[in-house]
Parts: sequence; C-alpha cells; structure tokens
Amino acid sequence: MNWKVIKTHAEYTKAVKRTMEIFHAEEETLEADELALLLVLVKDYEDKHIQLPQLNPLEVIKLKMEERGMKSKDLEPLLGSKGHVSSVLSGRRELTLSTARRLREFFQLPADIYEHNIINNRKSDLSSFLQF
Repeated sequence: MNWKVIKTHAEYTKAVKRTMEIFHAEEETLEADELALLLVLVKDYEDKHIQLPQLNPLEVIKLKMEERGMKSKDLEPLLGSKGHVSSVLSGRRELTLSTARRLREFFQLPADIYEHNIINNRKSDLSSFLQF
C-alpha cells in the first residue's frame, strides 16, 4: 500500500492496524520497509494529536511504595526525618531537585515524571537532572 502523511483519525486507525499486522516482519523485506514507514507516520500523528496526561510524581512514588510493600518510614533513610517524609508525600513540601533525584534513583523512575514540578523551581538544573 502507498502510505502518506496521516491526517485523520480513520487513517491513523488503519495505519495502526496494519502496523500491528506486520510488526514482526522479517528484516530487509518490503513489509519491514512498510513497517518502518508506518512507525514514523504513526508517531508523527500521535505527536501532533494525542496528548498523554501528566503524571503526578507523588502518586507514582506512592504506587511504587505500594508495589514494594513499603511504608513511609522506609523512606526515612533516603529523605530524612519522619516529618520530612510525611511532608513530601503529602505534598506540603515541594520536591527539591536533590529529593527528586534520590527518589528517581531509588525507585528507578524515568526523569521526565518530575519535569513539570522541577521546571518551576530551578530551570537551570533541569537539564542536568534529565541527563541522569
């Protein structure tokens, strides 16, 4: 099929369906070439038309704690006193760059979940944070 820039949701749906059909195409075949093109076209459409919700870093941290069976007190060695941990988890205390970095490393989270929180605090430090 001759694919072109995806402009409508119907074209997008059709492209995604075809992408799924040929997802495991053999390398160096016409289907592999078609798949490569479809992936670019689908990504382009998604970047322009689909907005993912922003994650709340505190909710992600709480979820990770729940997955690991952790309690607030388990973060004390990482963040400090019981009161400090409580303030951070409740949102009464803003996430600082160093706190966000420690939590990101501890829970092995992607840096971009903190992006909107840190941007307001220290724009100059954001790029160094995202590189880790």
